[in-house]
Amino acid sequence: MTILNEIAAKTRERVKEQKCIRSLEQLKDEAQAMNSDTGYPFEKAIGKDGLSFICEVKKASPSKGVIAQDFPYVEIAKDYEEGGASAISVLTEPYWFQGRDSYLQEIRQAVSIPIIRKDFVVDEYMIYEAKLMGADAVLLICAILNDQELKRFFQIADSLGLTALVEAHDQEEVDRALKAGARLIGVNNRDLHTFTVDINNSIRYRQSVPENVLFVSESGIRTKEDIRRLMDNNVNGVLIGETMMRALDRVAAVREFIGYSR
Repeated sequence: MTILNEIAAKTRERVKEQKCIRSLEQLKDEAQAMNSDTGYPFEKAIGKDGLSFICEVKKASPSKGVIAQDFPYVEIAKDYEEGGASAISVLTEPYWFQGRDSYLQEIRQAVSIPIIRKDFVVDEYMIYEAKLMGADAVLLICAILNDQELKRFFQIADSLGLTALVEAHDQEEVDRALKAGARLIGVNNRDLHTFTVDINNSIRYRQSVPENVLFVSESGIRTKEDIRRLMDNNVNGVLIGETMMRALDRVAAVREFIGYSR
C-alpha cells in the first residue's frame, strides 16, 4: 500500500466519523443554501496575466515530517497576501500533514485572496465541507478517484461555485482530467508514490493540455531557473509550499519569487 493509498483510506475513515456528527444531508442543505454565484475567484486568480503564485500553509508532510514547529498559520497566510501571492493553499489533512479545518476557517477571516482546501477528497461530503469552511477551491486527485467520482465531484464543486483543481501525475491522468471537464489542471512534480521530484513533469504534460485550460505546476519549485523554465512553457501558476514555509521572511520570499517571473 503506497502512502497515497494509506492517506486516502484514512481519509475515508475520517469522513465516516464526521458523518456520524453531521449528516451528509444536513451538510449538503447548508452548503447549497450559500451563494453559488461566486465568479470562481480562484480560477480568475490563476488565469490573470503573468505567472500566479499559490503559497501553501503547511505544518508537516509525509516526505519531510514537521516543517514548522512554530506554526502561526494566520500570520503565515497574511504574510503571503502581503507579499503578493495570488492565492493560498491550506492543508486540512490532520494525520500526515497535521492540518485542521479550523486553520482554513480562521485564515478565511483574515485574508481576502482566494483559498484552496488542500486535502484528499474521497467523498462528496468533503466538497460541501469546503464550501462551508469558506474555501474557493478544492483539490481532486486523479490517482485516488475513478472516472465516475472525478466527474461527479467536479460537477458538485462547480455547482457550489467552487473551482476544482484536478491533479494529475502522468499522461493517462491528464487525459482523465480533461475528460472530466477540468478547467484547471495541476501536475504534481512530486511522485506521491515514491516522493521523487522532477520539475520536467510539468513541462512534459503542459504540452498535452489545451491552451484554454489553466495549468498549475505543483511541488519542488525552489529557484529562479525553475520559475523561468515553467514560464517559458506556458504554465499559468505555481504552487509553492515547503520553500515558503521555511523562509525566515515570508513576505520577502514571496516578493522575490514574483520578481523572478518579471
